[in-house]
Amino acid sequence: MYNRILRPLLFALPIEQAHRLALLLLRAVGWIPGGRWLVDKCCAEHDPALEREVFGRRFPNPVGLAAGFDRNGEAVRELGALGFGFVEVGTLTPRPQEGNPRPRIFRLPKDRAVVDRLGYPNRGLERAIQRLRRPRHGVIVGCNIGRNASTPPDEAAGDYLKLFRNLYQYADYFSVKVGCDNASNERSTYTRAYLLGILNPLFDFRRGQNQYRPILLKVSPDLTDEEADRVADILIETPLDGVVATDGTRSREGLRTSVEATDEIGPGRLGGAPLRQRALELVRRIHTRSGGAYPIIGVGGLMTPADVRAMLDAGADLVQIHTGLIYNGPGFVRDICRELLSYDGELSAMRAAEASMREEAAAAMPSADPGRTPGDDLSSSEPS
Repeated sequence: MYNRILRPLLFALPIEQAHRLALLLLRAVGWIPGGRWLVDKCCAEHDPALEREVFGRRFPNPVGLAAGFDRNGEAVRELGALGFGFVEVGTLTPRPQEGNPRPRIFRLPKDRAVVDRLGYPNRGLERAIQRLRRPRHGVIVGCNIGRNASTPPDEAAGDYLKLFRNLYQYADYFSVKVGCDNASNERSTYTRAYLLGILNPLFDFRRGQNQYRPILLKVSPDLTDEEADRVADILIETPLDGVVATDGTRSREGLRTSVEATDEIGPGRLGGAPLRQRALELVRRIHTRSGGAYPIIGVGGLMTPADVRAMLDAGADLVQIHTGLIYNGPGFVRDICRELLSYDGELSAMRAAEASMREEAAAAMPSADPGRTPGDDLSSSEPS
């Protein structure tokens, strides 16, 4: 129904209007008695085999919603009813901000992609607390936090700490997004000094709390190999709990959309299918560099269930989708979970078959003669 009816209707609207309509429809589900229960029955896939234990949290399945869809935590319970194993809200900033001038987000249907230079529009910390203090019925929620556009880079740590302290009791984990907005290009934000300047105050605050909240760093796919290794080293050397890889890319290589069309759109981060290969490479690199000992949430270019499986195989412990939801609709989470269950079943059957073959081969081997000794197997001759 989504591909035949809902998607054409939504794609006929500007993407921000379609996004607001989708959120409104989700919230309406929560207003209807039994609405979330019905959505859960229609869309969610429940199976103990899908559960994952990651950084001390039990996730009902490994498929989460990436930050950017529910920026203010308006529809957390409804998104949980759609089948998401967890929901990341934000990017949140201490003060409300409008973001960049419209139009600021664009579809690239030929590439199954979007270009985004939103600039972190959100209603600020106080509104987020109002939303997140509501009962969530077990939905795991992460908070993606950033700095206000008006905050100078050398004062950014104060914005992150304010968000972290005030949201601490309402979030299950935090994802730290460095930089300012989607139209900026701040390479300096991935220096070791800048990252530790933001992260160390968060670590210090957490040490004094009774409850533990994991802290993850969200990284760009445009990192050089050296920068990616630096992130992995910080992961190993500090109390950082994991990485969210990746954000959108500024690259426009290999697009089917014409250069003229992308030039007309202008700057912004590209998300969707073209990001898949780089996201896989970065996850695999960080996983290898860190020895596979730290959780990674893989995100970027996951447009099919097979893409998700490839991301998990590359070293991700959990995944997030966003653009894939736009192009595939609300049934996408269920399709991914069913693919993972099928794959796990095939893998288990394959391993069982291999074990059976080994047992049969062992049974077919001639039994050893108890009268023989190991030395009898070696040819020998009497010395002349």
